[in-house]
Amino acid sequence: MLRRGVLFAAALLLAACRFGNKESGEHAQRLVSLTKQYSEIIYALGAQKDLVAVDLSSTYPPEIKSLPTVGYHRALSVEGILAVKPTLVLHNDDIGPEHVVRQLESLKIPMKKFAAKGADVPTTEALITEMGAYFHREARAKELNARLEADLARARSLAPAGSRPRVMVIHFGRAMNVYLTMTKASTAARMIEWAGGEMAVEGERGMVQLSPEVVAKANPDVLILTDFGYDRLGTKQEIATTLPGVGTTAAARNGRIYRIEEHDLVYIGPRTGENVLKLHDLITTSGVAAQ
Repeated sequence: MLRRGVLFAAALLLAACRFGNKESGEHAQRLVSLTKQYSEIIYALGAQKDLVAVDLSSTYPPEIKSLPTVGYHRALSVEGILAVKPTLVLHNDDIGPEHVVRQLESLKIPMKKFAAKGADVPTTEALITEMGAYFHREARAKELNARLEADLARARSLAPAGSRPRVMVIHFGRAMNVYLTMTKASTAARMIEWAGGEMAVEGERGMVQLSPEVVAKANPDVLILTDFGYDRLGTKQEIATTLPGVGTTAAARNGRIYRIEEHDLVYIGPRTGENVLKLHDLITTSGVAAQ
């Protein structure tokens, strides 16, 4: 009994706002989003009024950080979710652990996943359309899709026809406490290709563990770290000297090590075209403005 009490108390702390802000206002529904892609689309649609909590990976737009969090989407707790009193939980099936999902189902917590997968541009546009209909924001959904198409078209027109810079993307996996590098099988690789670069790391999975051998084989012209991993080390010099093999790369020798927000690179969403244009400036020029 004591253990359950401790777990529930911890859940209440977990559900607290990330930056000490308190929940306020009345909600017709109490929506919880456990999918960062869904969370961004909800805000882009202007449908966030009834959103009361999100998972830890939902970090865009900045104002989302005022909401309580219920844990990482693959390491959820029932107590954390119940603490925010949801009337509906939104997720894309990439949630866990399995026993928590079973508990939520047994408690008959209403849950919804949208049919469109959001795995590429066409299915992301379908997802935006589907969510726009669900939240009665159909006109806004059309605007978002039109902007996405226009930005991607501009990025394609700017991409160089000849040799492309080789890009390595390093991401700090907080759940595993380890640095990983994204591969050609990742969403980031598609975005880098659209931006005029080439992902430097092969792989059947989206990420592989960083090692001196992986870095030496890739020898990137440009090195990008997602925000948490970059900030953990703090400077280009620390990155070059701390991460295995990085100091010997062309990217390190030329000072082409940059920071990018994780949410700009790991999924396709309403701002993907805009983010690809930023990547284009970063990897095909000196990158001065994007450091």
